[in-house]
Amino acid sequence: MVFYILRRLLTAVVMLLLVVLATFLVFYAAPEDPARLTCAKNCTPAVIEGNRKFMGFDKPVTTQYTDFLTGIVAGRDYPADPELRRSAPQLATHCDAPCLGYSVLKSKSVTDILKDTLPITASIAIVAFVIWMVIGVLGGILAALNKGKWIDRLVVTLALVGYSLPTFFIGLLLLTFVAIKWQVVPPPSYTPFADNPALWLQGLLLPGLTLASIFAAQYVRLTRAYMIETMSEDYIRTARAKGLKRIPIIRRHGLRAALTPIVTAAGLDLGGILGGAVITESVFNFQGVGWQAVRAIQETDLPVIVGIVLVAATFIVLSNLVVDVLYGVIDPRVRLS
Repeated sequence: MVFYILRRLLTAVVMLLLVVLATFLVFYAAPEDPARLTCAKNCTPAVIEGNRKFMGFDKPVTTQYTDFLTGIVAGRDYPADPELRRSAPQLATHCDAPCLGYSVLKSKSVTDILKDTLPITASIAIVAFVIWMVIGVLGGILAALNKGKWIDRLVVTLALVGYSLPTFFIGLLLLTFVAIKWQVVPPPSYTPFADNPALWLQGLLLPGLTLASIFAAQYVRLTRAYMIETMSEDYIRTARAKGLKRIPIIRRHGLRAALTPIVTAAGLDLGGILGGAVITESVFNFQGVGWQAVRAIQETDLPVIVGIVLVAATFIVLSNLVVDVLYGVIDPRVRLS
C-alpha cells in the first residue's frame, strides 16, 4: 500500500508541475501583453510600463517562469526589477511562499487575497458535500432495494425535479421563504468555524442545501444504477444462499462494490466546488473564491485570475490523488494493477 501511495503521489506532483507550466504559458507567455491585464480601466502607457517592470514582464519568458516557480516554492520580492526596488523602497514588498502573484490593483499578494476567500468556499463545499453524499447515497440505496415500487418512483422523481431546477432558483427559493418569510433560520452569513461552530453551520445550511440539491439528485441516480447492477451479481446470490442477512450483504458486498464510481464522481465534484461555487456565493452574497473570480475578471486583474486557476486545478489534482488512494482501500486489486 505504501508503494501504491508513493506512485500516486509522484504522479500528482508531475501533474501539478504540468498544470503550473500550462497556466503560465496560457496567461503570461501569450502574444497579448500581460501588463495590459493588470490595471483595469487605468491602463495608460505609463501605468502599463510601470506594471511591466513591477511584475517582471519585461524579462525573458524563461526567466519569468523560473521566478514564478521560485515564488511558489520559496516566495519572491516585488517589484521584480531590483533597480526599481532600490529607487522606490516604499513599493518593495515580499510575497511569502506559496506566492501565486501580486495584484497591483489591490496592492496585495494573491495568496493573501485567497486566504480571505478560500475558507468561505471550503466551508460551503464541505457542508454541501456531506449533505449530498448522505442524501444521494442513502436515497440511491433505498430506490435500488425497492426497484419498481412506489418508493423507487418517488425517489427518482424527486431526484429528477432537483436536477432540473437551476441553482439560483433553489437558492432564491430557500432564501426568500425559509430565511426571510418563514424565518426558520436567520439569513445566511459566514462565521469562522473557530469562532463559533454552531453559527458556522447555521450560516452555511442554506447555501449548502442549495449546492447539494443538484449533486444529490445525480448521486441518487448513480447509486441506484450501480446498486441494482451489483445486487444482481452471482456473488450476491451466493451470499444469500449461505444465509447471510440482508443488511450485511448490502453493506459489505453490495455497497462496497458500487462505491468505486461513486468515489470517483465525489472526488471530482468536491475538487471542482473548492475552486469556487459562483452562483451559490452570488445568491447568498458570500465573498468566496467564485465571487473573487468574477470580480477579478470584471476588473481585469490577471494575477488574481491566474492564482484562482492554479488553486482550482490543484484541488482537482489533489482530489484525484485522494480518490486513487481510496480505490486501494475499497478494492485491494487496484493496488496490484
